[in-house]
Amino acid sequence: MLLNVSVKNLALIKESDIYFKDGMNILSGETGAGKSIIIGSINIALGGKVNKEMVRSGEDHAMVELVFKVDRESTRKKLEDAGVTLEDGEVIVTRKIVNGRSITKVNGETFPVSALRDITALLIDIHGQHDHQSLLKVDKHIGILDEFAATEISDVKNDVLKAYNAYVDAKNELEMFDMDEEQRIRECEFYNFEINEITDADLTIGEDNDIEESFKKVANMKKILESVSVVHNVMNGDTGENVLDMLGRAVSEMASVSDYDDSLKDIYNQLVSIEDLCISVSRDVSGYADSSEFDEERAKKLEERLDLINHLKLKYGNTIEKILEYRDEKQQKLELLENYDIKKKQAQQKLDETEKILDKKCEKLSNLRKKYAVEFEKRVVETLEDLNFLQVKFKVDFKKSGTYSANGNDKAEFMISTNPGEPLMPLAKIASGGELSRIMLGIKTIMAGQDDIDTLIFDEIDTGISGRTAQKVAEQMKLLSKKHQIICITHLPQIAAMADNHLKIEKTSEGNETSTKIYPLDEEKSVEELARMLGGAEITETVMQNAREMKKLAIITK
Repeated sequence: MLLNVSVKNLALIKESDIYFKDGMNILSGETGAGKSIIIGSINIALGGKVNKEMVRSGEDHAMVELVFKVDRESTRKKLEDAGVTLEDGEVIVTRKIVNGRSITKVNGETFPVSALRDITALLIDIHGQHDHQSLLKVDKHIGILDEFAATEISDVKNDVLKAYNAYVDAKNELEMFDMDEEQRIRECEFYNFEINEITDADLTIGEDNDIEESFKKVANMKKILESVSVVHNVMNGDTGENVLDMLGRAVSEMASVSDYDDSLKDIYNQLVSIEDLCISVSRDVSGYADSSEFDEERAKKLEERLDLINHLKLKYGNTIEKILEYRDEKQQKLELLENYDIKKKQAQQKLDETEKILDKKCEKLSNLRKKYAVEFEKRVVETLEDLNFLQVKFKVDFKKSGTYSANGNDKAEFMISTNPGEPLMPLAKIASGGELSRIMLGIKTIMAGQDDIDTLIFDEIDTGISGRTAQKVAEQMKLLSKKHQIICITHLPQIAAMADNHLKIEKTSEGNETSTKIYPLDEEKSVEELARMLGGAEITETVMQNAREMKKLAIITK
């Protein structure tokens, strides 16, 4: 469950620590006090969009931190699989906003926002005040039903996905044969030309590097030989003094005096070593010069070969390996075109086979959906009756989509009748905003028993309801809080009265600074807040008495 929300420098919140408890957590306050900022802050921490305008005026950064306690072993396992290292069963999500950019960490480790959303989806579910509008989108209905049936249906859906992918591959393969005879001949000729051009080049992997090295040497052979000649003349040339003659004289002179001073023997030995080394260098230089010559014909051939390889690289790939791969790929396509009729027939047979398999998988999935739809319809009716829908009827209407998808070939639409005597009609056509809110709450209540998500947040889903209906909604939410932690922002006293933990959101002004604060209410302060919600402008003793009575009745309901 969500233990704590820390917010710093975000919009109207300068710094706030909000502590939540198990059961029913209620946040209430005057319109404009900043209730939406709380949900916005949590959404940011969960991976929502951020921008630098969210940072409180005059500050250079903002930060939101959520602390979760994870008790369910199944959730811990999923978190660990997602790369989260749990510390004492806690998950700490931190998101810092600086200059419009965000830094996201989970238990001190940095995660991309996409991964953060996957992680937090295991921990918390937010139902906003406009989320019920998704019920108006018919394509969302089958997803809700599949979520209800997830335990048994997930493996079958995976089978459908695999069969659909095989079907799409077979379909794409058949589409390759969508050409006339003239186009087939043209493509065969073109592929033949490319294949022959590469094959005739007789390429060897790595030869381009060898040729480049050889060409570099051959192309520069004149300069190499000139330099070698200069070195040879310096070492032992016939004109003037050369290195070897001078070294020979130096060795002779030192030999004549080394017996007079032992320290000169080291110098003599060094000179002898240098002379030997220079003789060796002179011999190597002479040998290189004798064995090398500029071969213009070889240089020309190397250049032509290198030009050919580079030409092929420009056309077919930037390495010899890729050129050969390109040839092999075109060879396969050529063989396919040369056996066009046979291959087309085989591709059609493959498509027919994959379609039959897919159709069977889709039928199995459809039957499972219809089986679970019966239970889903029953549960929805029961839940809606608890939410003050009288004699409500609800049904999932199935049709075939006419096409295959990764989700099968079913179309499902929720049908409802909310008044006695009225026929079932598409939910999107007859439900009002208040009814949609209650229907979505009912579905959320049903789904809460299907998953491992501990924390559910409801953001003003009570819009458009009042009186006895509001009381029924409050009771349903309280029932839901027996199995899940509920955090609810509300303006209805009937719901607020059910609080196990009541928090007030209040906007204050000091000088030119406006800020939003959130603080917990004790029993008496909670009653005063209920009186404010009941009484409006003036809170009389009668209103206070009504608030106490409402709180008392709520305790009995608990």
